Amino acid sequence: MGPTASGKTAVAMALARRFPVELISVDSAQVFRDMNIGTAKPDAATLAEFPHQLIDLIPPTEVYSAARFRTDALAAMAEISARGRVPLLVGGTMLYFRALLEGLAELPQADPATRAEIDREAALRGWPALHAELATIDPATAARLHTTDAQRIQRALEVFRLSGRPLSTLLAAGEKQSTAYQFTTIGLLPSERAVLHQRIAERFSAMLAAGLEAEVAMLRERYLLHAALPSMRCVGYRQVWEVQDGLLPRRELRDRGIFATRQLAKRQITWLRNTLRSEIVDCLAADAEERVAQLLGDILR
Repeated sequence: MGPTASGKTAVAMALARRFPVELISVDSAQVFRDMNIGTAKPDAATLAEFPHQLIDLIPPTEVYSAARFRTDALAAMAEISARGRVPLLVGGTMLYFRALLEGLAELPQADPATRAEIDREAALRGWPALHAELATIDPATAARLHTTDAQRIQRALEVFRLSGRPLSTLLAAGEKQSTAYQFTTIGLLPSERAVLHQRIAERFSAMLAAGLEAEVAMLRERYLLHAALPSMRCVGYRQVWEVQDGLLPRRELRDRGIFATRQLAKRQITWLRNTLRSEIVDCLAADAEERVAQLLGDILR
């Protein structure tokens, strides 16, 4: 596990060369087909040599949930184990990791009418105002969300309005759902945040150079999309969408994309340190791959 730009894929491939493991992607953006550049999806050559399960599952018009991830991941893990190999889950979607490790609470299903009402309120008042509202009814959830994290603020408010109970309370009340697997969690975290920020800036610039804007234009032509879809709320895609809709000056695209990615990395690091306590390896260390390999080797012996 690790934040964006921490080098997870490179470490995973190094492990796959040395150990009898098969890779499972834990990435809420890479599940979408045709979203390749902005999700940093491994290219065809990499996937041919190191197949990843749970990539390219659905079109960007659909919604993928943590509950579906848990079901799909457990099915993939069963297949891999049946072949006498070890499932290696790799990614940065911390909610998915938590769903797999701890199970999921019973939450109300998404309600289009409630979501539409929340969207209307956000259009009038702004997401920071709705975040402030959330802080009064569910301070624990609000404390871990950025004031403009529209998708998660909307879901937390929706849960409260449908159930009358805060999301944090429902999550805490959910019974731990055990699995037949023994998990070892390894977190790739940077010893210097500034170096990770530089990596993020370089990678987002590379995405723009590789044609991220053209990719979004292609997606909009190929699929019936709108800005509220989870696929188009992904970091990078949201900012390009805003440029293409005239809501954001193109000259600000790079800086806004980098800032949003840095905010994502900050949330991922917080989850890793506070929620998904794991064996920590400095992703910036020259011997990071070897240190992770030693940890895995000790487990598999």
